[in-house]
Amino acid sequence: MPISRDDMVAWLSVYSRLLEENKDYLTQLDSSIGDADHGVNMDRGFKAVLGKLPAVVDKDIGTILKSVGMTLVQTVGGASGPLYGTFFLQAGAATANKMELSLADWASAVEGAINGLMARGKANIGDKTMVDALVPALHALKQAIADGVDEHEALHQSAFAAEQGMKNTIPLVAKKGRASYLAERSAGHQDPGATSSYLMFKAMVDAWTK
Repeated sequence: MPISRDDMVAWLSVYSRLLEENKDYLTQLDSSIGDADHGVNMDRGFKAVLGKLPAVVDKDIGTILKSVGMTLVQTVGGASGPLYGTFFLQAGAATANKMELSLADWASAVEGAINGLMARGKANIGDKTMVDALVPALHALKQAIADGVDEHEALHQSAFAAEQGMKNTIPLVAKKGRASYLAERSAGHQDPGATSSYLMFKAMVDAWTK
């Protein structure tokens, strides 16, 4: 199942739709442990991303993803802009000049993106951040590819792992960002960044498993 630049655009469009549909939910989650603006910020950022896409849809995948990253850095407030921006910029660097990718190529790009994100945010598994959804999703994707399951099942397994990682943030005490100031009071709340990261992998399933 080669992933084309058209598939990338479809994924970004689906992700933007999911963010819009879940904007209030993400903001509600953030109101408990953050600035109550995660949903609004992510929705605004990806609407801006879609506005920029027509100028790059005929370019290579790397250029498309770099455009996403720059747009998020410029339009998304708080920590989310630099972090999600870094994710897409790193993914773009890993896919420069490529017009299509294998699922293994994409997993490698996602791995580089997550490593860049973790280096920038200084976050690890268990810190109650987006990393708690992203890393399990990547591990599941790589394992599914190694196991030789078909691409559709690999994407489903990856999204399921992201969902479980998201839910696993509920009992955690936040160690990064504004939520960390709440200390023990941050426990019992699902992390909004992990939730929007899960939606990213859900969007891959929705866009690429027709």
